[in-house]
Amino acid sequence: MKVALFTNEFPPHIYGGAGVHVDFLCQELLAHAEVEVRCFGDQNESSEQLHVQGIEANNEILQSAAFQSKLFQHLIRNIDISAATPTADVIHCHTWYTHLAGVFSRQLLQVPLILTTHSLESQRPWKVEQLGNGYFLSRWIEQHAYQTADGIIAVSQQMKRDVVDSYQVNPDKVTVIHNGIDPDFYAPTSDDSLLERYGINPNIPFVLFVGRITRQKGISQLIAAAHHFDANCQIVLCAGAPDTPEIAQETEQLIAELQQSRSGVILISEMLPREQVRILYSKARVFACPSLYEPFGIINLEALSCETPVVASAVGGIPEILTEGETGFLIPLEPVSKSDFYPKDPAAFQRAFAEKINELLRDESKAVAMGKAGRKRVIDHFSWRAIAKQTFDFYRSVQAQFKPEQA
Repeated sequence: MKVALFTNEFPPHIYGGAGVHVDFLCQELLAHAEVEVRCFGDQNESSEQLHVQGIEANNEILQSAAFQSKLFQHLIRNIDISAATPTADVIHCHTWYTHLAGVFSRQLLQVPLILTTHSLESQRPWKVEQLGNGYFLSRWIEQHAYQTADGIIAVSQQMKRDVVDSYQVNPDKVTVIHNGIDPDFYAPTSDDSLLERYGINPNIPFVLFVGRITRQKGISQLIAAAHHFDANCQIVLCAGAPDTPEIAQETEQLIAELQQSRSGVILISEMLPREQVRILYSKARVFACPSLYEPFGIINLEALSCETPVVASAVGGIPEILTEGETGFLIPLEPVSKSDFYPKDPAAFQRAFAEKINELLRDESKAVAMGKAGRKRVIDHFSWRAIAKQTFDFYRSVQAQFKPEQA
């Protein structure tokens, strides 16, 4: 079988969970199939089983003053991706950025189209800040792709419910295959020199946040909650890749106010390579995931695999990862509405979050026990090798039912 993976992110250009997913899935799929990767970037790699071709931006459009020039650049890359894929047995798309290419190639090659649901545009209305009216086009592209797809992989049971409800797809087309982790890579790792480089005192416990500066990651909620953290801790915010300059400025202001109110607040305003992030995971007393929307939450797996307990919002797929009271704590989040994921009572959410963070700051033995239980859970349930096999088997089942169109 020849599998064509269409993706925005692929190494070395990875900035989110979808990119991590595609990276590891691709490597494990090589045991089952030949893989053709088409991605955004300048990548060019070829071996017996793997062929990677990056599709670069159309600089003429990007530099023009045309309205939504960046969005048009993405759309043109979809055409280029499809044109660069003359053969495949299965098309597998990741995120709306490549959905049009998937629809085009499905029709041109008459092969099944598979989508993995990492997130849904319909569930992220705040992206209008980032895309302007382009958000409505991205949502339309996504809806059309889901209604066209022959098979859909949801990364959690909640995501399956969301895609069925949002786009009225047949639930029989949707299977749940969780995200995975490489526990050999994400293992407890020590290097105090990295901590010292960023001004982190290795002798004082710290709370760690890792994520993009975007509404859905809830960093503003965490910063507000941090005003209630115990004084004898550090707060390390590894936060970069802001969605917009406005969100970046807003977050910088909130962090500055927190730094004025307490010591030990450290901002690492870049997305660090995973070799360094695993050290931060390993050395943290507790990992904080205050997401307002999180289809799965692969960062929680990374932290658990490094034997660090997690305090997280009880949203999306996160309750399928954490075991309450054993590997961390889940904080209930009652949203304002189905389309607005902000907490109905932000102060209550922030206080509850801080309370569980403080519990682990005060009880090191409990944090250590939860961390060890978390790693065991990751090893037992979230192996990429098993996930790749499940994905390949799903390709086969969809392929067996696919009927090419007749003239």
